[in-house]
Amino acid sequence: MKGLYHKFRDFILPLFRKYSEYILYVFFGGVTTVINIVAYWICTRWLGMDTDWATTIAWILAVIVAYVTNRIWVFRSKENSFAGIVREVVSFFGARIATGLMDLGIMHLFVEVLHWPDMPVKIASNVLVIILNYIFSKLFIFRKKKGEEDAG
Repeated sequence: MKGLYHKFRDFILPLFRKYSEYILYVFFGGVTTVINIVAYWICTRWLGMDTDWATTIAWILAVIVAYVTNRIWVFRSKENSFAGIVREVVSFFGARIATGLMDLGIMHLFVEVLHWPDMPVKIASNVLVIILNYIFSKLFIFRKKKGEEDAG
């Protein structure tokens, strides 16, 4: 009879292998969210920056961390050429800029123009942004080359 540890391991490991990309995307998304919030707080509280500059710096730091973690651990990019890495960086930041602008547009329309409560709109907008960022990353930025296997 298998022990509880072995039963747990035999159940969890296959699930993690199957869904590791999603799990890691959510985990590192949480990490980048914390970095964004902490960087914003440091910029406004310790460095006395205004909201716009602090938001911009926090966003840049978070996107850099998101790119590195997505490239290495989530999507396991095998791209090593300079041109390929530049393409990844440009497309990653381009997608993040697009979804960031979409988030700003949604917030402005629903909160400033239509006067909906900000937090439910922000949560819904962020869910949409996270989904779109994943799709952009999976299908366009860190797409697998033909014949490239995902070493999960």
